[in-house]
Amino acid sequence: MVLYAKDIVETEFLSLPPGTSVFDAAKQMAREHQGFVIITSPAKGPVGIVTEWDVLAKVVAEGRDPDRVPLGDIMSTRLVSVDPNEGIDRVAQLMADEGTRRVLVVKDSKVLGVIRVRTILARMRDYIDSVSAQIARAQTALF
Repeated sequence: MVLYAKDIVETEFLSLPPGTSVFDAAKQMAREHQGFVIITSPAKGPVGIVTEWDVLAKVVAEGRDPDRVPLGDIMSTRLVSVDPNEGIDRVAQLMADEGTRRVLVVKDSKVLGVIRVRTILARMRDYIDSVSAQIARAQTALF
């Protein structure tokens, strides 16, 4: 049983335009219990990401007014993304290589969802348990 990005993608995520104020985004993030927001442009699709850490480090710690700072000013533009048919092993490797906790699942410049590191860990544990059980059954039949 091979797991693919499309098997574990979370389709519920917060997406806002770059002109949204950090204050408004933070309210929505809190209401929806999200630690990040994907910044999208109608013409370009996903253009960036803002995490709770970005809000703390780039707005709060610098004493900036969150009502006057647009998300576009603090977003990270280096997005890590995969195709829906990418294997879970490749997704995990990308996360490790890129040092990210989130990977976008993108098809035709449209964000289908997000894979978080916690989802990878939970699914990998389930996958390992399943494979271990299969191995144990196969070994029992041999002896």
